[in-house]
Amino acid sequence: MSSFDVRVFAIRRRAGRAAFEVRWRVAGRDRSRSFMTRALADSFRAELVRAAGKGAGFDPAAGEPAGWAALEPVAVTWYQHAVVYAEMKWRHLAPHSRASLADALATITPLLPRETGRRPPDQTLRAALYGYAFNPQQRRSRAPDPDTASALAWLERASLPVSRLSDPQVIRATLDGLCTQLDGSAAAANTIARKRAAFHGTLGYAVELGLLPPTPSAWCAGTHPQLRRLSTRLRSPARRRSGRSWPRSPASGRNWPRSSAACTTRRCAQRKPSRRAERT
Repeated sequence: MSSFDVRVFAIRRRAGRAAFEVRWRVAGRDRSRSFMTRALADSFRAELVRAAGKGAGFDPAAGEPAGWAALEPVAVTWYQHAVVYAEMKWRHLAPHSRASLADALATITPLLPRETGRRPPDQTLRAALYGYAFNPQQRRSRAPDPDTASALAWLERASLPVSRLSDPQVIRATLDGLCTQLDGSAAAANTIARKRAAFHGTLGYAVELGLLPPTPSAWCAGTHPQLRRLSTRLRSPARRRSGRSWPRSPASGRNWPRSSAACTTRRCAQRKPSRRAERT
C-alpha cells in the first residue's frame, strides 16, 4: 500500500567521497541517498519534491514513489558513456591531449563488446572511434561516411552496459588488453600508463554520474610488469640527477643548458664549486 506521509529534508554535506546526502522520510521511516556532486543531489531531491507535490504515493518498503518502480532503467553502454566523457573533457584539453585521450578511448572501447559476431575489422573500428566518435569537432561539422556509420552502429548494439564494469574481472580483462597493440606486439610501458589513466578517468566519471559504485575506479590501481619497470626508471638516481639544474662552469662562469636530454653521466658528476672556493 502506498503512503502519502512524505517529508523531504535539506541536503546534508558529509565528509567522504560521496559527500552530499539527500534525506527524506516515508511513513515515519528515514531514508537517505548519497551523491558525488551537489548537482546530482539537487536533481534527485527535486524529483522527490515534485512527486510529493503531485500527490504521488510512496512505496514504504522502497522509500520511493510507487511509479518509479514501473519504469525500467535505461542501460547506458560504455560506448555512449565514453562519447559523453570525451565531449566533457574536450574543451579543457590542449590539442595534443585531445588526440591522446581519443587514442586511449579508441583502444579501450573495442575491448568491451557484448558480442563478437559480424564484428568490423579492428582498423575500421579504431578509425571510426579515433577520427569521428571521440572527436566532437568532427561530429559537429560533418556526417559519418558509410564505413564509419556501420562501425559505430555495431558498437551501439554490442557495447557492454557501464554497469558490467562493476565486475572486477571485466576491468582486469580490459587492463590486460591495453598491454597489446593492434598488430599483437606488446605496448610500451608509458603507453600503457597513459591509457590506464584515461580508463581510470572514464570510470571515475561514471561513478560521479551514479552509473557505478565508488569501488571500480580503485581497481585500476594494479600494476603491470612493464609499468613497474617504468616506475623504477623514473625513481632511479640518474633520473633524479637529470632533473637538477646544471652546475656552473668554473671557466666561463655561465650556466650550462638546462636540457635534461643533453645531460650525461660525466657532466652530472661534476660538482658546483662552493662560494668560498670561488672567492679564493
